[in-house]
Amino acid sequence: MKPEDFKGLAMLTQIGITFVVCIAIGFFLGRFLDGFFNTSPWLLLIFTLAGIGAAFKSLFDLFPK
Repeated sequence: MKPEDFKGLAMLTQIGITFVVCIAIGFFLGRFLDGFFNTSPWLLLIFTLAGIGAAFKSLFDLFPK
């Protein structure tokens, strides 16, 4: 494999991990807060959507203009 292949694989792995971690943090934080405030499922939905938004923002930040 060439070094360029490793750079592409590293970028693809970073994108995948970033998406999963951002969404998971939003999901679990929303689930915890729903249990704490007894507002199920609203905070779960809000924080999951915020996690998806954070994932896309970090994706756009990875690629300079």
